[in-house]
Parts: sequence; C-alpha cells; structure tokens
Amino acid sequence: MASRVNTSFTRIPNQKLRRSNRRSSYFSNRRDSDSQPLSTLGSFKALPLEVFQIILNYLSGVLFKRCTLLLPTKERLKCIHRILSEVACFKFSGCAAPMQCLGLSCYGMILQTLTAGWDERECQRVYNFLCELTNLSRKMQTVVCSKPGSARKLELRIRLFCRNVLLDHWIHQSDSAFWLTRILKPWPMVNQARLLYIIFGPTSPHDGLVAWQKMTEGPTDEPSLKGLADAIKLLYDTGTKEWTADDIISLIDELSVAPQEWLLENNAHLLILSGNNICFTFMASKAVNGRALELAQLVVFLALVCEKELYCMDWAVKMMQRVCHVFSTPGERENFLENVANTFACVTMEMLQSVMSGGREEDNRGFLSLFHLVQAQAGFHKEVLRAALEAAAP
Repeated sequence: MASRVNTSFTRIPNQKLRRSNRRSSYFSNRRDSDSQPLSTLGSFKALPLEVFQIILNYLSGVLFKRCTLLLPTKERLKCIHRILSEVACFKFSGCAAPMQCLGLSCYGMILQTLTAGWDERECQRVYNFLCELTNLSRKMQTVVCSKPGSARKLELRIRLFCRNVLLDHWIHQSDSAFWLTRILKPWPMVNQARLLYIIFGPTSPHDGLVAWQKMTEGPTDEPSLKGLADAIKLLYDTGTKEWTADDIISLIDELSVAPQEWLLENNAHLLILSGNNICFTFMASKAVNGRALELAQLVVFLALVCEKELYCMDWAVKMMQRVCHVFSTPGERENFLENVANTFACVTMEMLQSVMSGGREEDNRGFLSLFHLVQAQAGFHKEVLRAALEAAAP
C-alpha cells in the first residue's frame, strides 16, 4: 500500500506559476462577467444587461433559497427546477451554442448559493436529483463505454455541465472535491479516468471538443495538462477518506492510457504539474514493486521536461535521490541508477536515428528534440555532480 509522504525536500520546479485571482474558484479561470459581450448571453440577451448581472451574480440564488426555506430538499429542488426549466439555456442540451452561452454557468452559481452551508447528505440528494433530472448517469455511461471521440458532442455537453454547474463556482477546495467525487466514484477506475479526461483534458481550439489524441501524437504544453493535474491534486490534497494514495496512483495509471498509451514525456509533465507529493508517491510505488526500468525512464523524461519548460533541474535530481531511499538494498539502488544512465543513452540513440531517417520537416523537429535531450542530460549530470561534491565536502 502506498502511503502519503510529505516530500518537502524541494519546491515544485514550476517557475512559471501565476498569481491567482482571489475571487476565482479552484478550477475556473473565467473572465469577469462584466467583460462578457452581449452576444455571449444566449437566451439572456433579451434582458437588459443590468438585470442580467443582478440575476447572475446574486439575487436569483438568494431569493430561491429564502423562498423555499421551509420545504424539504427534494421539494425545494423541484420548485426551483420548475422555474429554471422555463429558460432553455438552463437545460443540459437546451442551448444551441453551449460554448458561448452563460446559461449553465448561471445555473451553477444559483446552485452554489442555494446549497451553501448544506451538509454532505443534502448535497448528495442534490446531485442525485440533478442526475435523475438530466439523465446524467446514462449519458456518462454512453461516453465511457464508447470509443473515445465517437460521441464528441455528448462529451462536450457532459464537460460543460459538470464544469459550469457542478465544479467551477466553489470557493473552497473541499467543496470542489466533494462534487468531483460524486461524479467519479460510482464508476470503475478505468471509467473514472475517461471521465476525468473528458471534463479536464485538452480540447480543440477550433470547436472546443475533447482532443483525445493530444497526449499520444507528440509532446504537449502545460495548459493542456494543467486541468488534469489540478483535478488530481484536488482529490489527493483534500485528505478525504474516499481517495487513498493507491486510488490516485491507479487513476494516473489509467489516465495515461486514455485513449491509448501516452508519450512518456507527457506522463512526466503531468506528474511534475501534480506536485511533489503525488510525483514521489507515484514513483515510490514503482520502486516498491520492482519496476526499476520504468522508473528510470520516468526520471529521464522528468529531466527532459525540466529542460524544455525551464523548470529547475535540481528538482529532478532531488526527486531521484528521494526515490533511491525507497529501495531496500544497495544492489537495487545501483541497478536503478545504472538503468537511468542506460536509458539516457538509449533515448538519445533513438532520437538520433529518427533524425537521420526522417524528412526535412521531421528532421527539424527531431533535431530540436535531440538538442533538448542532450541539454537535459548535461544539466542533470551537472546537478548530480554538484550534489555529490556537496555530500563529500567536510
């Protein structure tokens, strides 16, 4: 069993973190509603902007909460649904332009105001009511049991509903974790990973649909992985009993083959963005289970990502040092370090052969990848030597 370990030996190597807006929720990075043009308001465009702003930001949720205060939970929800269902944009598939409409986002803000202060049993009833109302569970079953991308518009609707209604408006991480757990936990782990990718994975910049091949076609960028990493951190860091360290490891394992096996570089990048504790826990699990070669490959690509993304290379070295202590014998540690050196050589040769056999355009990309790998190897070994000299100093 993997245990949660506080790996405070070094900071996460990400040097590009941006200061967050205090008013932002855990997941959402939306523009302030004041900046939304009238054309994005869907069915609300018939309302004066001042009235719409009042509804969106405050009054509707508070009034609904006060007017239904004496009713049982289910009756309160039915009453509110009867009112909200008059607006097409509040429905799961009601708006013809869901990417531009604020209807579901407004629905989510009303829901957040309504359920603020409710205990988890009442919130579970709310989730059950919404699932029954929208047939959400059946829709999720359709997408997780189908070939990824075969129901792309339904995947998009599920993503928008879960993000805008259930997840994006909470101030406290524990609230976001509660609702995300409600979405994921009824499903087997492989389906949890598929849903996580649908809700937080990268999307096409053209149509907003889930980009299933993004992790398998080539190295991806930080924004494409940030949503997935934040969701994984959320489930791990909130300390809920519903998510153990082993659950998180299994979730990452299943995620890294959705829909096919990811490039190792993208795996490494996800672990870096997920933070020290998750990265170490994942790597320590491989060490405990005797998967030294896989662990060595991961170390090499951690170093490559640090080089390409301008993260601190000493972080990768210190993470490797920390993992070395997990091995129970000197022989296991020596075998692991030998695998790291051999993997650097093997990956370099593979990239070199790719450059030599490719066309001109492939040559340019391949040569750049080879350049980054050579630089990563040099930077990595420089930090190893620095650590060795510091350890040997009197």
